[in-house]
Amino acid sequence: MTSTAPQDTGRQQQRLWSVDEHLADILAAIRPLEPIELQLLDAQGCVLVEDVTVPVALPPFDNSSMDGYAVRVADVQGASEEFPAVLTVVGDVAAGSDELPAVGPGQAARIMTGAPLPPGAEAVVPVEWTDGGRGGGAVTGMIPAGSAPEGAGGEVRVHRAAEARAHVRARGSDVQAGDLALAAGTVLGPPQIALLAAIGRGTVRVRPRPRVVVLSTGSELVQPGEALASGTIYDSNSFALAAAARDAGAIAYRVGAVADDADTLRATIEDQLIRADLLVTTGGVSVGAYDVVKEALSTAGKPEDAAEGAEIDFRKLAMQPGKPQGFGSIGPDRTPLLALPGNPVSSYVSFELFVRPAIRALMGLPDVSRPSLRAVLQADKAIGSPAGRRQFLRGMYDAGSGTVSPVGGSGSHLIAALAHADSLLVVPEEVTSVEPGTDLEVILLR
Repeated sequence: MTSTAPQDTGRQQQRLWSVDEHLADILAAIRPLEPIELQLLDAQGCVLVEDVTVPVALPPFDNSSMDGYAVRVADVQGASEEFPAVLTVVGDVAAGSDELPAVGPGQAARIMTGAPLPPGAEAVVPVEWTDGGRGGGAVTGMIPAGSAPEGAGGEVRVHRAAEARAHVRARGSDVQAGDLALAAGTVLGPPQIALLAAIGRGTVRVRPRPRVVVLSTGSELVQPGEALASGTIYDSNSFALAAAARDAGAIAYRVGAVADDADTLRATIEDQLIRADLLVTTGGVSVGAYDVVKEALSTAGKPEDAAEGAEIDFRKLAMQPGKPQGFGSIGPDRTPLLALPGNPVSSYVSFELFVRPAIRALMGLPDVSRPSLRAVLQADKAIGSPAGRRQFLRGMYDAGSGTVSPVGGSGSHLIAALAHADSLLVVPEEVTSVEPGTDLEVILLR
């Protein structure tokens, strides 16, 4: 994987990248994962890489949609409570039966839901339309699956007429042999897995779900559930990003917080490469004295001190929040790495704009970004925005009115506001103030 970043390090550090340029640079370097053959349940959440056609019709035979009696239409014509049709029961048909009694004039066969329609029968009358049959009781629960038909079982009185094919599932009424079951590019969820199983597929060829390793950095970070000491905070970023990676379709591994030590971070990253299709770090990418990610991974200054195989460009983007970003590859397999800022909102917004598309690109999906639409700003006052920066504000979108309302302020530490937002309001770089009633782009997060 190679980056299209400028080669002159000095100019690169001074340049302000646009959001679109940074995303394009990432996507140009990402290649979809190689397809593999997986068992059905292991393929859940994966993307199909080939068209799947139906080998046999579904259902493969005419079968009953009710517990009841298989009958000829003429034999129950005009049947009523007062004048029921009295039919001779010639046998039982259970689901899985392969020996079927023929239904002749004046006859009926007890039949279970899913059982094949016996020869001669034209319809099924539900057991509720009958007296349940003489000498055998009700149908429900009587016939064990797979049992052979039995002999005559007395008579049954039918109280209602039935039209031809009533309560019969026709052969091929779901799909016909040769039909396209699923197209390449389909994400396999439970209904798709069910269809594959129903047509007899035990395995399927897919692109696997990307394995994403998430590391947060900072000696001040404490794991939830532990006691906070003076000057420490809980690590929320690694949880947020791991959850976001799963939501995007990946298998996420949360490493947790790594102390502000370049050697420790380098060793941790190199240890994680074995299970990573994509590495995501958060924190340590700005210009402070303890920006450990830049120190550990940057090829600027002392390339020999960077992690083995690291080719990471650290950039400033014309956006708020999320100005400092890093992107490149690391390790012998040139595993993609995205380095995100450490403020919680900056980190999450950066994930949605850059990491989620990278995950979706690894999956081979054509639509990699969240859907967006236009909505009218509903607010009490104008919203300010820094000149030359594309601002992303948290919001609540109302589909009914086509409006969007800001949630919380613009601070990149406001996690509570983020938790109540379902969208991002996008204020363009050239706009410094947005009045209520203005039409804005809105990125939907859910």
